[in-house]
Amino acid sequence: MRSSRGAVCRGGLAGKPPATCHCCRAAKRVRNHSKHHDEDCALPTVPARILPTIVISQFAATSLWFAGNAVMPDLQRSAGLPASAVGDITIAVQLGFIAGTLVFAWLAIADRYSPRIIFFLSTLAGSAANAATLAGGGELLPLLAARFATGFFLAGMYPVGMKIASGWYDRDLGLALGWLVGALVLGTALPHLIRGMGGDLPWQGVILSVSAVSIAGGLAMLFLVPDGPHLRAGAKFDPAAFATIFRSAEFRASAFGYFGHMWELYAFYAFLPVLLAARLGSDGATVSMWSFAAIATGFLGCMAGGYLSRGIGSARVAYMQLSASGLCCLVSPLVFLAPLPVFLAFLLFWGVVVAGDSPQFSTLNARFAPPRLVGSALTIANCIGFSITIVSIALLAWLIETAGPQYVFLLLVPGPVLGLAALRRLAAKPA
Repeated sequence: MRSSRGAVCRGGLAGKPPATCHCCRAAKRVRNHSKHHDEDCALPTVPARILPTIVISQFAATSLWFAGNAVMPDLQRSAGLPASAVGDITIAVQLGFIAGTLVFAWLAIADRYSPRIIFFLSTLAGSAANAATLAGGGELLPLLAARFATGFFLAGMYPVGMKIASGWYDRDLGLALGWLVGALVLGTALPHLIRGMGGDLPWQGVILSVSAVSIAGGLAMLFLVPDGPHLRAGAKFDPAAFATIFRSAEFRASAFGYFGHMWELYAFYAFLPVLLAARLGSDGATVSMWSFAAIATGFLGCMAGGYLSRGIGSARVAYMQLSASGLCCLVSPLVFLAPLPVFLAFLLFWGVVVAGDSPQFSTLNARFAPPRLVGSALTIANCIGFSITIVSIALLAWLIETAGPQYVFLLLVPGPVLGLAALRRLAAKPA
């Protein structure tokens, strides 16, 4: 046997086999290093356009989410819809998204077919459902049906967009997902921007503009982002995993923290324009622009949290941001009475922290889910989380008619409080 230097190896001492001598061990290390180096060099380079295209496509596609909320003041004036309709249409979207998530997972649609094609077809169907908002003439039931269908097809955009990203980004997936969640935040804000900048654009024009933007995002994903080299089929969805996943103390902590976060997040998005209208004394373009700004700042929270988590860990970042957003809920009645610049600056800060922990909870849930049940665990956690948003939105819709918008956000305080209690031990661990 020869050593790495070419000399004949006489074997080890005390009768040990030749492979254990120091020169052979050194040669083995060199071969292993060379093997890993060759594998790294063999990895395909990700084209520079891929991540920006995925992010922009996600941003454009998910703009459908709150399109109905952006035009609700116009619908209330023209069709005489009650104040509670804001909650009703938001709940319809959430219910549709839950149903779509379960159907897509159960049928493994994004595993059977190219996810970028599923993404594109979902933008077409979701945009058509969004445009169907016009067909009901402002009647509540057709409006709810259109919003439910929109939510259903959003399940083929948001989670599927993450799967597309995972096909391209293996080692840097966490950072890529941070950009994607930030894109989702910007997408939810976009309809408010269109309404605010549209001047005399009727509400029908806002709805159709959002549908056009979503289709453009689907086209970009279809033609500019091929299936990635790391794309792999996920495990089949297993509803029985519900009895198993929460036995893990770490997953239980991260999931319950996420549930507390979800209690607050979508209710804040749904009723932020109502709060602004009450404070500014109008529900026109100014309210829409400030709604866009306050929601869009969540993109900064997602990005900052992603980079900060590299140093102190996702659990601590999530704990810090959930603490800050919970405090915002608590003091919101007082800040409502503050001078207008203070009130608006407060909403911008709230927008940063209310959404900034979303990527961190996604990371924690994926990290602590049982390895053989990751897909099922994330599907179950997402469905529970969005079901929780329905409860908080319904409660705020009921309370806003009796207590007024100044005080309703106090009802969101229990979410962050319970989420922080669940997350405390994870946040205390070293990064």
